Amino acid sequence: MNKSISFLLSCFIVTNLHAQNSTAVFRNSQQPMEARVNDLLHQLTLQEKISLLGYRSKEVERLGIPAYNWWNEALHGVARAGVATVFPQAIGMAATFNDGLLKEAATVISTEARAKYNLSLAQGRHLQYMGLTFWSPNINIFRDPRWGRGQETYGEDPFLTAHMGTAFVKGLQGNDPRYLKTSACAKHFAVHSGPENGRHTFNAIVDEKDLRETYLYAFHALVDAGVESVMCGYNRLNDQPCCTGNFLLNSILRNEWKFKGHVVTDCGALDDIFMRHKVMPSGVEVAAAAIKAGVNLDCSNVLQKDVEKAIEQKLLTEKDIDSSLAHLLRTQIKLGFYDDPTANPFYKYGADSVANAAHAALARAMAQQSMVLLKNSNQLLPLDKKKYPAIMVLGSNSASMDALLGNYHGVSNRAVSFVEGITNAVDAGTRVEYDQGSDYNDTTHFGGIWAAGNADITVAVIGLTPVYEGEEGDAFLAAKGGDKPDMSLPAAHIAFMKALRKGNKKPIIAVITAGSAVDLSAIEPYADAIILAWYPGEQGGNALADILFGNVSPAGRLPVTFYQSFADVPAYDNYAMKGRTYRYFNGKVQYPFGYGLSYTSFAYEWQQMPANIRTVKDSVSFSIKVKNTGSMDGDEVVQVYVEYPPVDRMPLKELKAFKRVHVKAGGEEIVQLTIPAADLQKWDLATNSWKLYPGSYNVFAGGNSTDKKIVATIKAGGKK
Repeated sequence: MNKSISFLLSCFIVTNLHAQNSTAVFRNSQQPMEARVNDLLHQLTLQEKISLLGYRSKEVERLGIPAYNWWNEALHGVARAGVATVFPQAIGMAATFNDGLLKEAATVISTEARAKYNLSLAQGRHLQYMGLTFWSPNINIFRDPRWGRGQETYGEDPFLTAHMGTAFVKGLQGNDPRYLKTSACAKHFAVHSGPENGRHTFNAIVDEKDLRETYLYAFHALVDAGVESVMCGYNRLNDQPCCTGNFLLNSILRNEWKFKGHVVTDCGALDDIFMRHKVMPSGVEVAAAAIKAGVNLDCSNVLQKDVEKAIEQKLLTEKDIDSSLAHLLRTQIKLGFYDDPTANPFYKYGADSVANAAHAALARAMAQQSMVLLKNSNQLLPLDKKKYPAIMVLGSNSASMDALLGNYHGVSNRAVSFVEGITNAVDAGTRVEYDQGSDYNDTTHFGGIWAAGNADITVAVIGLTPVYEGEEGDAFLAAKGGDKPDMSLPAAHIAFMKALRKGNKKPIIAVITAGSAVDLSAIEPYADAIILAWYPGEQGGNALADILFGNVSPAGRLPVTFYQSFADVPAYDNYAMKGRTYRYFNGKVQYPFGYGLSYTSFAYEWQQMPANIRTVKDSVSFSIKVKNTGSMDGDEVVQVYVEYPPVDRMPLKELKAFKRVHVKAGGEEIVQLTIPAADLQKWDLATNSWKLYPGSYNVFAGGNSTDKKIVATIKAGGKK
């Protein structure tokens, strides 16, 4: 009898709690955001508030709030969460110079994320990597080709990075007026691009001119675009740890840029501050400094472990905790966590929204557009299938899953290797042979060379994979803790290409996989054509075949400079921009920023010339007629660069507009472009402010950063 009474009493209490919770202000979607946030803050105890400040957010059972893991990744597809569409690695998507297509890809990623979240939640699961808060994109500037994580970025140019990053964020977060589809995160804030093996201790020294013009440019653009989250980095910037530094998090991010979202630490960054940087004595002081600086979420357990001690020591108050936690609660409310699920426009997404045929088709289009043709002797490509009835496919990466996926990837049930893509593209009457050919270490023993001599053409897929370049720990075969020791291809691959050429007089196409600039001079003499495939995602094999056989004309462009060697760039740990990237490097290169060949040719003509500007409120508007002067339909990436007046520390030139356009053979298209005068300003160290320098500006357009197909000169005034 007593047990029955206890059970009934428990049921009554639970039912009553659910009734109270369902009518609570924080669960009422008709209430204003701040009313909902304040209501929940008032209902939480101090200990409960602290338990919500870590990425493993604790359950608050009495309020019906389940546990939630904030950590999720979506660099080029939903990562680490089972089956998902895998797009090309970020550096490859940057090579498309197509921000519209990138937004489509990010929209697919957020759709799959919502579907996986719904399916997981329906089974009562609250797993890591199954949430809606993504720590992507990585918008650090790929300033040095040694950096293993450069593959995660959109390249070396702040303008391209800003536009591609903005497109990605808009696709991830969606355009619903009430709800975020998912939450995006701009990382790693700021001035963070290696060395990987010192990332937990290094102090990036950079003056405010380089900081503003290069390292903060894309972050500012993404904040203006409404990115929901920013991740602070492991490093120090000018002595201040990024995750406790008032200059970055308070002065710039919150006060100057008016950022309203939440700040998350990189994983273990708070531990680094007292254990490795050693600028504070313990986690208690770090926890207090992080909360005061504006950190809201900790990807470790420092805040959950030490914030209460910081309050006891009067380093923090409960009001400080409320201010910090409020940012996280706003994000959760925007994601619909406390609303009726059926009120959310994304609640019906299910298994049919994950890794479907339409998403695979988009991944294929992205891979097609990302690949860069670097050599095409005697117009070998595109191949006429009738002329090549016997094809040999060789190389360590020709059947490699790693070479497709890059790092921070999902798992595809549709992955098509390079050898499979080529085989798919020809009929059953065509002979396709495959041999691994070489490995990554042996420089004397090779396979498939005799067979290559017995074929009509050979495709050799060589280069790097993400175990040789990447994040510290993940790239476990990298010689420098994730970074590259040099720009060379593996010695075994170079020796293999030499042996292949020596034993084979038929055409050889080299396909290079990599996430960064590599030295191709060692294999260039032995290949009739060279295609840079990056890490092209699940449809990489099909996309390569589409290019080889001329279904599409290649139009990928390099988002990084291919230097001749590391000797051409300053010391790796030097963060000054002098001598780095196409904007400040004036020496000879293998391939310039923006470079890429095509199967057709294009001519440019000013349709409307750019005009003079007087103030920063003006814009430079112009139009360019692009004519396809070849015999094949194709895309052209129109790139517009600006050369500045001769003032100290001006860039040599800068990309300030771009547009990928499809033009039919013999046809023409008009490309309309605008450059806001405000975007021509440079940071004046004397006044500590932006300034539009008066003088002459050269505006040129072409197919890469050295291609001046058309040029115009405009005058700018100095008025604000």
